[in-house]
Amino acid sequence: MAQVNDHAVSNGIAAPALDLPFPDKPEIITANLLKLTELASNPRTRFVFRNLITKLHEFVDETSLTTDEWMSTIQFLTRTGQTCTNIRQEFILLSDVLGVSALVDSINNPLIGTSTESSVLGPFFTEDAPEVEHGDSIASEGKGEYMYVEGRVLSTTGEPVPNAVIETWETDENGFYDTQYSQRDKPDCRGRLRSNAKGEYGYRAVVPVAYPIPGDGPVGDLLLALGRHNMRPNHLHLMVEAPGYKKLITALYPEGDEYLSSDAVFGVKKSLVVTYTQVDDEAEARKRGFPKGSKFKLLNFDIILVTNEESQAALAQRAKKDANGAV
Repeated sequence: MAQVNDHAVSNGIAAPALDLPFPDKPEIITANLLKLTELASNPRTRFVFRNLITKLHEFVDETSLTTDEWMSTIQFLTRTGQTCTNIRQEFILLSDVLGVSALVDSINNPLIGTSTESSVLGPFFTEDAPEVEHGDSIASEGKGEYMYVEGRVLSTTGEPVPNAVIETWETDENGFYDTQYSQRDKPDCRGRLRSNAKGEYGYRAVVPVAYPIPGDGPVGDLLLALGRHNMRPNHLHLMVEAPGYKKLITALYPEGDEYLSSDAVFGVKKSLVVTYTQVDDEAEARKRGFPKGSKFKLLNFDIILVTNEESQAALAQRAKKDANGAV
């Protein structure tokens, strides 16, 4: 291998002119690091790392973390990174099961009026969803019980939002996303469509089922160690974008699933729990485009988006309350 330099090279930053006592005691390590953190030029970076360092060091001190425990943690995080592939994101899964994804999502997407609430993205979103027309199917034949999803995309004032891009993905009847199969020739049970001039959307799908998040990696081992199940209630993912509106990432959770209140990734919100209508009418099934049978489940849901201005105002109001120490 060619040698780039004939000697080790620093990053070019000079030693700081700070009072940094030798770290002879645990508390000096924390104090010195906090002083060094103030060198960051970006105020937000200083704020975030000041809080991160303070709480991380408090955790180490309060738990009297052992060397073996910390090394095990490093090995766990190393395994988490090594498990990631271009279609599997174990770090997102780790964030999900620790409730961090749901917490960040909730803080950054405050409820505005009757707007559709957000939910976690999850680790199974891909960029290769095929384009589907209104009424088309996102699932190939034989992937599960028929379902038709329809509704409108609206503003908080009830105005239709035309040409909104709707990405949607789900499991098949086996509880697998297409990316979990060893042979994935093309995307399945996922699609990309647009609302029409009246804000309407509609597509054929299959009824999703409850499923376990991957248990064959470090996150699965963590859940076993904590005595937690790795199940998610059945749900349908939606990501909606339109010019002038904040991107919405959400999911719909049919009622009655036993895992609704103990979702492994804390994604369920009350307003996102939905009800199916059972349809048993062969003429209606053909009208909806289903190739055989007479039964399907109908899921009707209006998606209500917030404008960028509404979102920014809500976030500013939250920041103001936080600054004033309000609950």
